[in-house]
Amino acid sequence: MSTSKKYGNWALIAVAMLLFGTAIATIQFKVPVVMGDIMANMDMDASSASWLMSIFTFVGIVLALPTGALAKKFGPKTMLLAAAAIIAAGSLLGAFAGNGMVLIVSRAIEGVAFIFVTICGPLAVQKYVAPDKIGSATGIWALWVCLGSVVGGVLTPTLYASTGFVGVWVIYAAAAVVFAIVVAVIVKAPGKALEEAAEPAAGGKVGYGEFVKPNILLFFAAFLVFNMTLMAVLSFGPTFLQQQGVDPTLSGFVSTLPMLLAVISSPLFGALSDKLGRCKPLYLAAMLVMGPCTLILLTQTGPLMWVGAIVMGLVGLGGPVMCLTSYINVLGRPELMSIGMGVLMLIQSLGQFLGTWLVPLLLGPDVSAWMFTGIVMCVIGFAGTAALALCKFK
Repeated sequence: MSTSKKYGNWALIAVAMLLFGTAIATIQFKVPVVMGDIMANMDMDASSASWLMSIFTFVGIVLALPTGALAKKFGPKTMLLAAAAIIAAGSLLGAFAGNGMVLIVSRAIEGVAFIFVTICGPLAVQKYVAPDKIGSATGIWALWVCLGSVVGGVLTPTLYASTGFVGVWVIYAAAAVVFAIVVAVIVKAPGKALEEAAEPAAGGKVGYGEFVKPNILLFFAAFLVFNMTLMAVLSFGPTFLQQQGVDPTLSGFVSTLPMLLAVISSPLFGALSDKLGRCKPLYLAAMLVMGPCTLILLTQTGPLMWVGAIVMGLVGLGGPVMCLTSYINVLGRPELMSIGMGVLMLIQSLGQFLGTWLVPLLLGPDVSAWMFTGIVMCVIGFAGTAALALCKFK
């Protein structure tokens, strides 16, 4: 009897996880499209209102490592279900918040649930999906933030108009709880029915010193650079395009087109990695295009702009699923995965922070040095590709 037959249906598990993750990500992205109304209703200025989104990144940096340790102790499924309870509590607090400060606190609570899912989602795929289908399942799971941002951006204005602020907060929380129940029913430990077990303690105690080995640091460097380049495009691409006279709506679409195209590239790269039995060549291809595409999207309009957006989406955005799928092979020891996922998500948060911090410095006070900025980000992209090329995958 093959080992894979002990596992549940990989596609069903992946879709259940994706629905739950999308519900969580939708809650993160429900704010931007109704920010103006929230500021007016809560009497918030722009500075305090910005915390309604940035608190998520802050919580991720602070809680990434502790969450990895908790996942090792309690197991990924337990942590995902805990995330549903936490986000419901945070959303209910926010729904009836009487002022901006309480609303920010509620968003911080929601952010705790978000980092739980960010770290424990990939761990659940690794644990509950047959080894020969992990790439395919991760390819589906990796779409959760992309789909959540789309659903949050498209659905929220209509829902807000019909149900109001309280309705949006309560309905999205209820959806997260419903899909958490789906996860509880469908996602099961292989051959153990409903039993949930934490990782075995094979190989002795795990310390953070395990993650400062040269080979693992090369892997982290590549993922750091990936997030820096992606965030540079998402955060500053629209500003460049609008400076060149591009319509704001079109500029936003161009900058987010790579994320939309991830619906194609993420499952495709995952399936290809399962078929080839290798991740590194696909990950290298994704990293190789990130620098040049960032250069294009920060300096070009017209046909070349579209080429950059499409190539980044169809090739570059295959990178995250390859990173998540190959991580266990780089670590070499399965017992490192839970704590290691916390470290990896810390690297992701740092990369996103550096991407938004470095670009304004490169642009200068008059926000005009776009070619210089694009070239620097391209060089950084190539440096990340070189780091990945030197990294050994076991």
